[in-house]
Amino acid sequence: MNTAKRIYNVLFISVFATMLGLGVVSPLLPIYAENLGATGIWLGIIFSAFALSRSVFMPIIGRISDRQGRKWIILIGMFVYAVTSLAYLIAGSVYSLTVVRLIHGLASAMVVPIAMAYIADLSEKGKEGSQMGNFSISMFLGMGVGPLLGGFLNDTLGMPSVFYVMAGLSAFATLLVAISLPEAKPGSLALPDSPHVPMRAIFSLPVMRGVMVFSFISALGRGGMMVFIPVFAPLIALSPFEVGIVLSANTFLMALLQVPIGRLTDTGNKVVLIIIGSAIAAIALAVIPVSRSFWPLLVITSIIGVGGAIQQPSLMALTVDVGRTIGMGTSMGAYNTVFGIGMIIAPLMGGAFMDFVGVEAVFYIGGAISLLGTAIFAMMMRRSAREGANGEAPGPG
Repeated sequence: MNTAKRIYNVLFISVFATMLGLGVVSPLLPIYAENLGATGIWLGIIFSAFALSRSVFMPIIGRISDRQGRKWIILIGMFVYAVTSLAYLIAGSVYSLTVVRLIHGLASAMVVPIAMAYIADLSEKGKEGSQMGNFSISMFLGMGVGPLLGGFLNDTLGMPSVFYVMAGLSAFATLLVAISLPEAKPGSLALPDSPHVPMRAIFSLPVMRGVMVFSFISALGRGGMMVFIPVFAPLIALSPFEVGIVLSANTFLMALLQVPIGRLTDTGNKVVLIIIGSAIAAIALAVIPVSRSFWPLLVITSIIGVGGAIQQPSLMALTVDVGRTIGMGTSMGAYNTVFGIGMIIAPLMGGAFMDFVGVEAVFYIGGAISLLGTAIFAMMMRRSAREGANGEAPGPG
């Protein structure tokens, strides 16, 4: 097995295990937090803490990984994942649970974006969509299986079992990376030399500006979905296991469609695919409150998954293309940071709407914001094309 294939396989399995562990807890964390006395606002704070920590550290860690290597960062992050999974069990208040989420966010910043940068360095030019799409299966599949497993464990063995399983999966991923993943040294196959481009240069690139604005508004609109569907579900008499199925359908479809959509991305119009996928997901999000039982909600969340699958490989391909000029860790860090900022604001905003208007308003407003983001992205990219912008970064200097 050649080096590139070995790196791909190790990271695929490791990221899948890590995201499976994270997905296991997703349908239950809102319930766990409410048992500790969390209001809608506190639910937003608890979920935003993860995204806040992730967003603060991602650009810093991405920059370091471009200069100092990637394996050691991923390894430390996965170890912290495992330890933090057990810390959930001793969180006795909304305050301590928020601290745990902050630490968990730091670990996340050290794992998924850096693994994506590792794979992006190995992607062939012109095949970014299919190759990044294939790797994204590990994340979506892990997040898809996770809620199903979490709901099953909670119903059969109790909530503590969920956190033990999350810790075990993260520990397995840590060992796999430690034993099997080669370190990426600057100038090697896995980590080409990155130009010393100032961080501010990212904002001068028309394509990257468009990706970042779209990612922020998209996260702002859809970021509360995973948080508030488990809160909405009891209103239509869904069990935790059924909530797990609903959340899993979304990510399963994204995983299954990554390969065909990724191939389409390599030959099609990336901007058009992003616009179509985002519009589909936004409209479906806005109609979630009209579902009054399990099957309609399952269909709607599945449509959201299809929309996400259509847009995701194109977003990744545009980010990889820019990363070849400014460094993969830097470009992935920037993309994930602005997405994370949207994920910070979304649960807080959704929690406020839930407390003062009702949980249904979270989905109406989220869909409207997502549509607005789609329109803004379309206008930005159209203007860039009209001005003859090619989206390439300026040279080092």
